[in-house]
Amino acid sequence: MFRIFFLLFIPAFLQAQEQLKTEVLVIGGGTGGTAAAIQSARLKTRTILVEPGPWLGGMLTAAGVSATDGNHRLPSGLWEEFRHALRNHYGSADALATGWVSNTQFEPHVGDNILKAMASREKKHLTVMHGWEFDKVLKEGNRILGAQFRNVNGKLLIIRASVTIDATELGDVLAAAQLPYSLGMEAESETGEQVGVDKTSNIVQDLTYVAILKDYGRGVDCTIVKPAGYDPAEFDGACTDFYLNTSLPKPSVNAEKMLEYGKLPGNKYMLNWPNQGNDTYLELVELSPAERIKELEKAKATTLRFIYFIQHQLGFKHLGLAVDEFPTGNGFALMPYHREGRRVKGAVRFTINHIADPYGNGQPLYRTGISVGDYPIDHHHKKNPAAPQHLYFYPIPSYAIPMGALIAPGIEGFIVADKSISVSNVVNGTTRLQPVVLLTGQAAGAMASLAVKERKAPDQLSVRKVQQLLLDQKAMIQPFLDVPPSHPQFQAIHRVGATGLLKGKGIPFQWANQTWFYPDSTIQAQDFLTAWKEFKGQQFANSLWLETEEGVLTINTAFYIIQAGDLAKMKSYWKKWGLQNFDPNRPITKKELAVLLDQLIKPFERPVNLKGEW
Repeated sequence: MFRIFFLLFIPAFLQAQEQLKTEVLVIGGGTGGTAAAIQSARLKTRTILVEPGPWLGGMLTAAGVSATDGNHRLPSGLWEEFRHALRNHYGSADALATGWVSNTQFEPHVGDNILKAMASREKKHLTVMHGWEFDKVLKEGNRILGAQFRNVNGKLLIIRASVTIDATELGDVLAAAQLPYSLGMEAESETGEQVGVDKTSNIVQDLTYVAILKDYGRGVDCTIVKPAGYDPAEFDGACTDFYLNTSLPKPSVNAEKMLEYGKLPGNKYMLNWPNQGNDTYLELVELSPAERIKELEKAKATTLRFIYFIQHQLGFKHLGLAVDEFPTGNGFALMPYHREGRRVKGAVRFTINHIADPYGNGQPLYRTGISVGDYPIDHHHKKNPAAPQHLYFYPIPSYAIPMGALIAPGIEGFIVADKSISVSNVVNGTTRLQPVVLLTGQAAGAMASLAVKERKAPDQLSVRKVQQLLLDQKAMIQPFLDVPPSHPQFQAIHRVGATGLLKGKGIPFQWANQTWFYPDSTIQAQDFLTAWKEFKGQQFANSLWLETEEGVLTINTAFYIIQAGDLAKMKSYWKKWGLQNFDPNRPITKKELAVLLDQLIKPFERPVNLKGEW
């Protein structure tokens, strides 16, 4: 009898599961995961993207955080492509500057449509599967073989892959694979950062459950039913129009200005206000999916009370929930905005020291750059009094995220993307922003494709090959705001910049930090000789002679140092490279020197390891 039952059970079990095989599996269709899948497919690698929800884009779209932060002057790769599509949709760049927090703001559903269209164009190599929750990882020894998923009906999906990318919001795959990770704050004794964090804790940033309000016109009353537990004192100090407890920090904006912070096209308003607003502190990263859903009701309730406060207390009754924005039908986003989750303990850990002094911190990770960002260190901790309240606006320049931050050392077939890359808790305050995560995801896709094609573990990939793949996709590997992909010497300058033979100048600057290359400037001969010695490992024999010169490196001297040949050959090179005004006695510009080095010395071809070492 048992045998008969068992035989009958087998077909039913087999029908309840599906098995697929691919080259690259991306788990999570958020900001980083979508970019990774698109990039992998564009490199003609068979790719499957699995996302539990109906949208693509994660925090950019499904979480409703469609007021993008940072990288306005770093038009790199897929970020620039996405932004260009937004400008085409709305008619101009100015049409996106609707709120004061960002230069690029859009309706979330428009962003989802654009990302889906981008993914659809790669359908020959990309399959997108919605409605599947990550269940468990497939692992054998030190190799990740893919993952198992489950849908709402309990059906199982097993996908085996050569390379798996964890692009989940909270690092669920790396945790399931039992890889080492950090969660919460590290003491500065552990990271070497001097930021006033004296002990390690599990404190993460506040999260936000975003809702979108819509202007239904004066005279229309959209006020919701008073939520349970509502007390206007919860939002005291959110704006100058309601500031009773003067022991709280004094607000700097009135109610109208507060709402215009996240004003979107279409007379809509994104509610993601950190100052006595709708941020919520929750510790849910290590909870089960069911427990997370239950806990997130607290964040939704916070936002609901904030909406009632805006309508009832501040008098904006005509602003109601935009029920036409999300398929939820209630104005709330499809998912919460997680600012922080697990962070893998990668081949390197990117800290504030690497950003603040990329060339002099003792570890030249800038040489391995694969993604760029310019946003300040920005932590949300106002809803948790136990958290440090000072992690805000540390003076840093723009930066390049190192390739090793995406790699779990010694693990084959696995790459990390989105917000789970190997950075310190402090640095997560800038690397978590949407454009940066999009570009980091693009790099993860390029790395995965190369790993498949070369049949290598990610930690064995050539840094330079990955960087060149990204340069070919018009993605920046150095944060030079004056050398965008449209610059005539874009690739040469970024390649040479990634060696340190020519360096940028970093400047902390308000909401958009900077690094300038100054391509049209000249360079001091001794400065170049110092970099040349570092690269060559030896002193230039005639440096004493150079000290008698006026100090500025000339075209003739530059050719002489690298022993490039006679005057006639120099002139023919100049014409071949498309450079202008050949005069061997005039000062050479940095962009010209970058081309000269890139063409004749080819310093970029010198291998570096994941720590940026020769």
